[in-house]
Amino acid sequence: MKLVIVTAVEEFQNDVLKLFKEANIESFSSYDINGHKNIPSVLKTSSWFPSESGGNESHLFFSFTDENLIENLFKLIELFNENLETNNPIKAIVLPIEKHI
Repeated sequence: MKLVIVTAVEEFQNDVLKLFKEANIESFSSYDINGHKNIPSVLKTSSWFPSESGGNESHLFFSFTDENLIENLFKLIELFNENLETNNPIKAIVLPIEKHI
């Protein structure tokens, strides 16, 4: 068993749900998060609202699941990211689980 964590901008929420389904990962959780990128100060000062943080509405998904299913998910995410026209790819990591109940 491993832990897979996936992050994506809000625009790709439904796509991530489809990818989890295609990978046969049926049990997972999700959270709404704000994603941030450090932008140069010149861009911040040219903003209409320079005090705003510039965060993007994003989603974090995670699942404790079998390694084989995670491998399938990673292949699907790689294919999805190859066809993106934005600079916001779906990102994923895997963490080993030493112990669980």
